[in-house]
Amino acid sequence: MVDKPSDEPRSGSGEDPSIPDEVWEQFLKDHGSAPKEPSARARMVTERLRQQDARGESPEGWRTGPARQESAGRRRKVWAVLGVLVAAAVAVVAIKPSLLPGDPFGTGSPEPAAASPLPAETAAPTAPPSSADPQVPTLARPFAGSPAERWADGAAGIVLPKATPVGSLSKAQVEQALQQTRTLLTDANLNAATLRGQRPTTALGVIEPQQKDLLTRLNTSLKKPDRKHDPLLMFSRFDPAEIKLVGDVVKTRGRMTFKAGEQASVAVHADYTFVYPVVKADGSKEVTRTIVRRVLDIEMSDPAKYRVTPGRIAVVRYDQEIGNSACDVYDGYLHPHFDSDGPSGAPSGPTSDPYDRSKGIDDDRTEGCGTVSRV
Repeated sequence: MVDKPSDEPRSGSGEDPSIPDEVWEQFLKDHGSAPKEPSARARMVTERLRQQDARGESPEGWRTGPARQESAGRRRKVWAVLGVLVAAAVAVVAIKPSLLPGDPFGTGSPEPAAASPLPAETAAPTAPPSSADPQVPTLARPFAGSPAERWADGAAGIVLPKATPVGSLSKAQVEQALQQTRTLLTDANLNAATLRGQRPTTALGVIEPQQKDLLTRLNTSLKKPDRKHDPLLMFSRFDPAEIKLVGDVVKTRGRMTFKAGEQASVAVHADYTFVYPVVKADGSKEVTRTIVRRVLDIEMSDPAKYRVTPGRIAVVRYDQEIGNSACDVYDGYLHPHFDSDGPSGAPSGPTSDPYDRSKGIDDDRTEGCGTVSRV
């Protein structure tokens, strides 16, 4: 409340103390101490600016200048891009943690590079395969540490030479002899049923029926194996109650050749090594390998000149070398040795490399049970 001055003269003013009443009333209206109520338009403008400011829509020059607004927009864009990149990186690392240096999550060593496959064997090697990394075979990598890791899978390793006419036999007849030899090898050594000890019907079916002595001997060996009738001389077999194959891949390497034979025939020579990764059937996870090398000499004669069965092959020779299987056991099955089995007894024969294909199968062959230098 502002007091009205008295009519007495103010000390030292030197002015006329008289102020008209109407002047004083106008002064109070213009300069009174009580605040004035803002107009309706002012209130609307203030509220609109407040709402725009809350939504981040302040006009240029309202609390922020143009430079600050542009800078804030750039920061939002940069953080958005960084967020996408970080999310992508997290997703990749979650799928494959080994990409992080130093293996911070303890996922193990990085996956080894896949071994490049070897080209097909077209001639006898001049030396054994070099030593592979000393890795232990596992269920995930059953051929780790083996030269066979670079070999072909199964029947893909039995590559036929290009057929040409031989003597009185046409190209088609030579091709048939090669295909039947391949069928015999495949069913005898790669067929899952044969490997489980079942009868190799397809292999027996391509053999010349007139080879009665051979077929009788093979059939006897499958029914009642013994020292004189051993099916392992022709077929690869494991006792399913004792041994299980690891996966469905058997590694194969070798070659097949042909030339003109006697009695108007084509003579086929096959030399292949098969590597079988196995575990015990009791659920053990220890993996070992058995290596079987087979040599076959096959002939197919011209049926127009000799009394033979068209399309069948005659087995002239069949021989084998077996690495890592019990010796002097004639129950018709391969019996791999595992490290956990302990020593298998004092060997009575020399040590050999079952992967060495540089020598013939009869070179340095001796009687007795030898040992293998690697599996």
